[in-house]
Amino acid sequence: MERWLNKVAVVTGASSGIGAATAKDLVLAGLNVVGLARRVDRVEALKQQLPADKCQYLTAIKCDVTDVESVNEAFKQIVTKFGGIDVLVNNAGRIVGGQLCTMDVAEVQTTLQTNVMGVIHCTQHAFKSMKERSMNGHIFIINSIAGHNVVSGIYGQTPVTNVYSASKYALTAITEIYRREFVGLETKIKITSISPALVETEMVGEHLKRLAKDCILSPHDISNAIMYALSTPPHVQIHDMIIKPVGDLF
Repeated sequence: MERWLNKVAVVTGASSGIGAATAKDLVLAGLNVVGLARRVDRVEALKQQLPADKCQYLTAIKCDVTDVESVNEAFKQIVTKFGGIDVLVNNAGRIVGGQLCTMDVAEVQTTLQTNVMGVIHCTQHAFKSMKERSMNGHIFIINSIAGHNVVSGIYGQTPVTNVYSASKYALTAITEIYRREFVGLETKIKITSISPALVETEMVGEHLKRLAKDCILSPHDISNAIMYALSTPPHVQIHDMIIKPVGDLF
């Protein structure tokens, strides 16, 4: 991890769950971290959980990844203040209940804008910064097992996850597209997709958490995976990591 000391990491959806855990762990590992979130006050509050001598290494910036202008402004601020981006963790995500055949199309569009277009837009900014500075950076996509197998919801009930799996399947394809593009454009930027099973976050309903019992991951389990991938030698790329709790039945 020594080569990442004092480098700049950007984490989207840093206000809670995997994003908050990742932002915290990256700061503790010696990086300057920018936490992007709509609920920017929560990222500010996260600073209070850090050691007193580390608080200054977490910067909170308000950003809605579904809004092009919001993303442009956020990354403009990052480049102005820090000079560039070395690590990007595309974590912001959305899931809303409903059936794809009947639900409000606007809800579907928002999910796709968050889970797919948000990743694409943020990655373009990070890639531009890395390539212009000849920085062999690292880009992460927080995917899901739903991007490898369609997840419908609770067994025996009408599916409620609608376009969520489709959005994550898109990220699985996009990860491979980026890998080929990064090579073709003569960079050594790494791309890693992290695909967790059920994680104890605000996105997961209490009923599902109770059904899962001990078969659920913590946000720091996913952050630990990111730290591992970051720590690999320059010639090693963890392309896709699937993480399940022991005892998981799916």
